[in-house]
Amino acid sequence: MRTNAKLVAVVVTFNRLAQLQSTLAALLSHPPDQLHAVIVVDNASTDGTPDWLADCPDARVQVERLGENRGGAGGFAHGMACAWQGHDADWIVVMDDDARPGPQAFARFHALDQEGAFDGLAGVAAAVRHPDGRICRMNRPTVNPFWHRRVFLRTLLGGGRAAFHLDDAAFAGQALRPIDGASFVGLFLSRHALERAGLPDPSLFIYADDAIYTMTLTRRGGRLGFAPQIGFEHDTASLGEGGMVTPLWKVYYYHRNRLLLYRLAAGWAFWLLLPLWLVQWPRQARLYPEATRPAFRRLLWRAIRDAVTDDRSLSHAGVMQLATAPAGQPD
Repeated sequence: MRTNAKLVAVVVTFNRLAQLQSTLAALLSHPPDQLHAVIVVDNASTDGTPDWLADCPDARVQVERLGENRGGAGGFAHGMACAWQGHDADWIVVMDDDARPGPQAFARFHALDQEGAFDGLAGVAAAVRHPDGRICRMNRPTVNPFWHRRVFLRTLLGGGRAAFHLDDAAFAGQALRPIDGASFVGLFLSRHALERAGLPDPSLFIYADDAIYTMTLTRRGGRLGFAPQIGFEHDTASLGEGGMVTPLWKVYYYHRNRLLLYRLAAGWAFWLLLPLWLVQWPRQARLYPEATRPAFRRLLWRAIRDAVTDDRSLSHAGVMQLATAPAGQPD
C-alpha cells in the first residue's frame, strides 16, 4: 500500500482570533503523517492574532503575515504558493479561519487516496456542514448547467440553485461524485491542479474566487470529485437579511465577480443573459438606507462595467473610495 501523500493545509485569517484558534486546534489534532504542515496566512490582522501565532509551539505551523489585507483570494494565492514551492506538497487543503476538518477527515482522505479513489483527480471537495449538522449552503459543490444538458433543462424549468448544486442525497451517500466547481473550504488540490490552473487570481479579493478558480481548472481538463466521507465544519452564516451585501464596499466584488463567473460558465450565452441582470440588480438599491443608495449604485455600475470589459485593475483602495465618496462624485 502507498504511504500517505504529503498534505499541507492553508488557512487564511483576518481578525478572527477565536475562530482561528479552534481551526488550528482541529488541524493539529491530526498527526504529522496525516498533516505535514499548516500555513497560516495572516491578512494583516489587528486583533492580537500575530502575537498569538508567534507563541504557537507546534513546529508544523508556518505563519505568513502580509503587510496589507489582500482578501481571501490574495491570501489563498500566497498560501498555496508557499505550500507548493516551499513544502513540495502532493496535496494542499484550503480553508477559511472559521472552517475546520472533522476528527477523521484526513484519515479518511488518505485512506481513499491509498485505495486509488483519487487517481486522475485534480481536486477533491469535502462535505461541509454547519456546527449543528446542517449542510452548509454556500459550500455545496456545483455542476455547470451550461456544460450538462439535463442540468441546464432542470435549471431552465425552475430548478434554480438546487438544479446545479449537489443535493442532500449526495451528502448522505458514499460514492465519489464528479463536480465542476467547489468552495475554498475543505478543498483538496493536487499538484496536477496547480500545474493546470496556477494560483487563484488575487485581484478578485473576495467572493467567487474559489468558484472561478475551480471552474477554470475543470475547463482546462482538471477533474474534480466530491467525497461525502470527508467531513468539514464551517462556523459561519450566509449573507445578511433580505439579500443585502454588507459592508457596502463588498457590493463591488460581489457583483463583479459573479458576472466574471457567469461569463466563464456560460460562454457566449452570457451576453444573452446580461440584460436580465442589468434590470434586476439595480433594484436592490431599495434594500439599503436612502443615504447609502448612491454609493450602492456607484459600486454596482462600476462592477458591471469592469466585468463586461474583464477589467480587474481597480485596487482595493479604489473600491473603498467608491464606497465612501460623496454623492454625485464620478467613479
